[in-house]
Amino acid sequence: MSTAQETSTATQTISGADILVEALIRNGGDLIFAYPGGASMPLHQALRKRRDRIRTILPRHEQGGTFAAQGVSRTSDKVGLCMATSGPGATNLVTGIADAKMDSVPLIAITGQVPQAVIGTDAFQETPIVEICRSITKHYYMITADDYTDPESVRKALLSIPRIVKEAFFVAKTGRPGPVLIDFPKNIQLAEISEDELDFDPTMRLPGYRPLTRKAAPEQIKQVIAAIRRSRKPILYVGGGVINSDAADDLTAFARKARIPVTTTVMGLGAFPGDDPQSLHMLGMHGTVYANKAIDQADLLLAFGVRFDDRVTGKLDEFALHGKIVHVDIDPSEIHKNKEAHIPIVADVKEFLAALNAAFTEKDIPDVKEWNEQIAEWKQQFPLSYADAGDLILQQHAIEELWKQTKDRDAYVSVGVGQHQMWAAQYYKFNKPKRWLSSSGLGTMGFGLPAAMGVAAVHPEALSFDIEGDGSFQMNIQELGTLFCEKLPVKVLLLNNQHLGMVVQWEDRFMEGKRAHTYLGPVDHPEALGDGDGSLLDETYPDFVKIAEGYGIAGRRVRSKAELSEAITEMINHDGPYLLECVCPYQEHVLPMIPGGKTVRDIITE
Repeated sequence: MSTAQETSTATQTISGADILVEALIRNGGDLIFAYPGGASMPLHQALRKRRDRIRTILPRHEQGGTFAAQGVSRTSDKVGLCMATSGPGATNLVTGIADAKMDSVPLIAITGQVPQAVIGTDAFQETPIVEICRSITKHYYMITADDYTDPESVRKALLSIPRIVKEAFFVAKTGRPGPVLIDFPKNIQLAEISEDELDFDPTMRLPGYRPLTRKAAPEQIKQVIAAIRRSRKPILYVGGGVINSDAADDLTAFARKARIPVTTTVMGLGAFPGDDPQSLHMLGMHGTVYANKAIDQADLLLAFGVRFDDRVTGKLDEFALHGKIVHVDIDPSEIHKNKEAHIPIVADVKEFLAALNAAFTEKDIPDVKEWNEQIAEWKQQFPLSYADAGDLILQQHAIEELWKQTKDRDAYVSVGVGQHQMWAAQYYKFNKPKRWLSSSGLGTMGFGLPAAMGVAAVHPEALSFDIEGDGSFQMNIQELGTLFCEKLPVKVLLLNNQHLGMVVQWEDRFMEGKRAHTYLGPVDHPEALGDGDGSLLDETYPDFVKIAEGYGIAGRRVRSKAELSEAITEMINHDGPYLLECVCPYQEHVLPMIPGGKTVRDIITE
């Protein structure tokens, strides 16, 4: 029989689930979006015990959890965390993981897995999530014992957990950021080990992964400066890589010093102030005419943190045809992938811009007087504009009014996917990085609401807006329940045109206006078949304000432009989450528009 002294000094044991949660905390994890299930219950019990150090938010769908985690990582220096159980819980994370991979967003997705003894037997709620996610993650782990029946083998698996978590944070955040998956069988979650054996700051084992060494050589900096000095029509083409590397200030300093105009991708919005006279705003399919013309006529394209996406380039072999291309990207696989670069540089764009700013002098400033005069002429000739629709609320006007009322409030704006997404990119001028959240590469409807939810969780004092279309909003509308229960004061500006607007626009432009399941109202309505009279619909389906009220969230519907400004003010000032539904006409198109695979010479402006 042990003495009291022996009992008090007995070694404490710790479970695999507790080890993982402790490792998350020690690597900076203080917020996780997690939905429980049978294979992840031990992890949730571990989270419950450490709720003083890590906040667990229960989303109403696992996909919502992935986008909320992105809301954290896209707007802060943290790595977003999400978790689900095995089987359908894990597969519900897949879209959010793929979305993070496409947009280079740091994310750690943790999945419970069935016990090792039944892996491969089609056990209840078993899916091979590592295999499913192999090509849409930056890296992945499955925490297993070589022999789950051998205590020593299980012990080694438990000892590996702190290293795996540390590596997951490092890999997700460094180099080109991206999602990391950790799959965690239940038997290892439940297994125990002595706390004294654990090292929570272990040596990482990542042979060949050296993201911190990617810097531009001095000779490359000299080459770029020489090209800039000789140019007469230079342009900065800036993407999300500048924001990911925290290089927006460096980019802005260089652009102003060199007096070179700046255009951004949809991922790059906020990397350069949107209201600066040098800003050409967004380029590409729905970019400004003047940005696309400038790219077409430029003799030097300074492409920083971009990947020459097809929505930017259109017909690839005619994109930036007349200019020398300098391409700087941290990911070597992007260099020459879509467009051949004359000066290819694999480097962290922040390191590159710091070196460029240090070496760039007054004598290196190119003669851009005529170039800037030409751009000013294009800006005057082809401004972003929309028609006067009387007392109807046009989507562009609603977004512009929101911008006017919040531009001095340092607001965060998330969007779904569709016409409203492009109008927000056009009419909300972002002056800071990490204030704009858009599913850009994958184009995932349903992204906006949960992303804004993540923003509100990590920035509780900030204004977090979700600009939505009625189609995209319904993809993850259940997260209204999370807003209410977690007291997350997200403001939703819902632009309801009762249609899948972007697909309708393509039907109008390229399919003679024939509707094919793009009307969101009753199937027997004339509009469902494209036989409507073009008037504003009398009813909306469903009543989103009532739905919001059912979740305990205040809301209001407006149809009149005369009411809009006051209604937006009410939404902004409301204490808590709020839904402002604006009933809008569906006939509006996002313009300008370069049809897919075409060039600036094919641009549609009316």
